[in-house]
Amino acid sequence: MVSPRTARRSLGASVATVLAVTVGVGVLASPGAVAAPAALIRATGATTGEANLPLGAEIVSTGDTGYLTSRMDGSGNTVLEWHKYADGSVLPISTGTVGHDSASDIVVTSDGGSMVFLRDMKEGATWSASYDLASEFQPGAKLVGVVGDNVFVKVPTGSGGYHELWQLAQVDGVAKKTKRSSNSYSMDFKVVASTSDVLIVLSSNRVFPSSTTFRTEYWQTRTGVNSDAVIDSGSRQNIAPWTQASTGAYSADYEAWVEYRAGVTELVVDGTHVHQRFAMDSSLSGAVIAGVTRDTLLYGVPGKAADGTLSPLYARSITDSTATPYKLLEHFSSVAHAPDGGLLVRGATADNDGLFRIGEGNDGLPSATLVADTGRITAVKVTEPRVPTTVSLEKPGTTVPMEWTLSRANAAVDLTLTHTATGRKLTKRLPQPVSDSRFAFVWDGVLEGISAPNGAYTWQITATPNDGVGGTATAQGTFQVSRQANPHDFSDNGSTDVLARDASGVLWRDDLFDWLSGSRVTTAKRTRVGTGWQVYNQIETAGNLAGTSPGDLVARDASGALWMYQGRGDGTFTTRVKVGTGWQIYKQITGGSDLTGDGRPDLLATDASGVLWLYKGTGSSSAPFATRVRVGGGWQIYNQITAVGNIAGTTAGDLVARDASGVLWMYQGNGTGKFTARVRIGSGWNAFSHLVGAGDVTADGRPDLITYGPNGTYVYRSTGSTTAPFNRLTTNLYAGEGTKFNNIA
Repeated sequence: MVSPRTARRSLGASVATVLAVTVGVGVLASPGAVAAPAALIRATGATTGEANLPLGAEIVSTGDTGYLTSRMDGSGNTVLEWHKYADGSVLPISTGTVGHDSASDIVVTSDGGSMVFLRDMKEGATWSASYDLASEFQPGAKLVGVVGDNVFVKVPTGSGGYHELWQLAQVDGVAKKTKRSSNSYSMDFKVVASTSDVLIVLSSNRVFPSSTTFRTEYWQTRTGVNSDAVIDSGSRQNIAPWTQASTGAYSADYEAWVEYRAGVTELVVDGTHVHQRFAMDSSLSGAVIAGVTRDTLLYGVPGKAADGTLSPLYARSITDSTATPYKLLEHFSSVAHAPDGGLLVRGATADNDGLFRIGEGNDGLPSATLVADTGRITAVKVTEPRVPTTVSLEKPGTTVPMEWTLSRANAAVDLTLTHTATGRKLTKRLPQPVSDSRFAFVWDGVLEGISAPNGAYTWQITATPNDGVGGTATAQGTFQVSRQANPHDFSDNGSTDVLARDASGVLWRDDLFDWLSGSRVTTAKRTRVGTGWQVYNQIETAGNLAGTSPGDLVARDASGALWMYQGRGDGTFTTRVKVGTGWQIYKQITGGSDLTGDGRPDLLATDASGVLWLYKGTGSSSAPFATRVRVGGGWQIYNQITAVGNIAGTTAGDLVARDASGVLWMYQGNGTGKFTARVRIGSGWNAFSHLVGAGDVTADGRPDLITYGPNGTYVYRSTGSTTAPFNRLTTNLYAGEGTKFNNIA
């Protein structure tokens, strides 16, 4: 064991998955759970003389005079290059294909097997060396760590999978081999952190508690680089399991390493009066320790985390276990360790992509400064939104094209459309562009499963870089949706809503799509309006009685009081208002059609003696009907009358009436509240229990009729003809529910 630490080192070194770097740039983005306070994200701008970094280059190692990078060329070959700090020149390294972090100006490479190559890159230096580990030791010998020009090798001892740890270095031009372990049952070794004179080694050993069983124990050891001391049981600390992905750090105050306890990745920090374990969640199960600066631990997942997300380089206090981790870099993919304890990290901030030097700032917190820039555009920006400001969805099948151009295409773009009045939303991940950076979406006019309501909308897109470079970008705007009013529309989306009351008194609303699916009318969504509607013996949709665009309804109770429910436009109704008494004298009530040509819907009622009365609409919410006017007598022959609107092609609303034999008659309105002579338009209509004037169901500009009963539900589409005014269509409305409801409106 080395003597107690006497000098503070600002950053601990780590030899992790970043110890042996090949190529392949990982990109990372921040998990939302650990956002940094803005004041703690301390990356600064580039210094004078900032160098250029190839886009695919990863950092391998760094010394006092330069740094080593690794990248792939256009042919898929590994390129190792030494970059000089003094003049920015780049020297190719022709030996080996895998680079190793040496925390010095010694470039250490290997062929990925037994050959290891060393070269001193200081100005004027000529020293180099190479080792064939299979020849120096025996086949199967493997490099497990590098400190300067010292290489540490695990060497098989024979059968059983046992290994010894050896140190190999040049002394006076001669290779010196020093055995550094004494346990004959050692299984594995890894150097996880080092300085020029101290290293942290993890080892695993097989122990035999009985003659027939064994178990594996795991150890951590701190020892001197230049010492010949043998790592034995007296210099080891028992720890939880580790793997070849485990990493560590060492400073004057702390030792740190990664363990895997009960399936959880833990970052362990040990020091004077401090022993911390930081358990990582599943998204950070691949976390490595990058280093320690003063009392701050640096860690993260280089490349994609276990859950597929991208991870920043995080910093968190060692001494305050309750402190929130924060982002030092938005993304990192590789780390190298300088002789002075600093770090070089390949990564990105919101503004820069490249190589960053991390050291201790004036306040003791880590600070990142750009050393070499890739020139990649980092920030994603929305440069050209193309969204219409007004949208008419009146015509069936209308779609709304929207388009946004970004500064670069490698981003995930999420769109949110929000109906301002109701807060209803549509969210969509936009498809990646095929050949440019224009992201497109074609809206079909549907929102939360139904035709979108009229009114103001906001749109917002959020663009998140796929490579984790730079922050997210947002853009927003507004547009207006409009359709013509439909008297049978309660959700202000232009399509017909049909109300039905069941035997328990619950009122339901079915919103229909106003375009055909083949030759079939389909429902969009059923919504429960409320309970207690059994107190009424008739419920009737009445069109826009109170002056607002949504439709209203009237309901008569057993005492003969007539109540009005004003539509809010969101599918619900305001508190009822009493608008009349004495309505028990009427056998039939129907409304929703403009019979007088003044643009307001009116109400018709037949009394027991067969007189038809007209209640002209006033547009008032407190007194919606004028004094009744007698239209004519003899209407007692009809068991149902329905105001259907203008189905015969004139300006006024029309009326259909069914007699006791099931014959349906049409009365064409003349615009004065009266009707022309009746016209027979069909028979067999006694198959239905309800005939409902449903407004324009099919969005062709003409009102339609819905029939309901035990024999099925149908939509009778208006043709505009006075002799054959309807064409029957099928629908899935109330399919199999022909006896469930006792009032359809």
